[in-house]
Amino acid sequence: MSGFDDRKKGQEAKFAFDAETRFKAEARRNKLLGIWAAELLGLTGDEAKSYAAEVVAADFEEAGDEDVFRKVAADLKAKNVTLGDDVIRQKMAQLTAVANEQVRAEG
Repeated sequence: MSGFDDRKKGQEAKFAFDAETRFKAEARRNKLLGIWAAELLGLTGDEAKSYAAEVVAADFEEAGDEDVFRKVAADLKAKNVTLGDDVIRQKMAQLTAVANEQVRAEG
């Protein structure tokens, strides 16, 4: 029976590790997206860092990526930065890959 318990504990640990890694990668992606959007909005320095933090915080409104997408899209539109939704979504996908790679590299 201990073999089964060990396997169960191992699966639980893997699930927790995968969930934590996914959370870190999503937060990293959102930060990178915030920095990208901040540049488009003309923000620099502390303002850009603060905006990136707002984008990260926006992800806690609901499950999934739509809350982050809506925030960035609305902020860009409010500042008359014309980008199609597809451009923002493509950037999110690109930065997801970058963030996953960065998180994996950090171990």
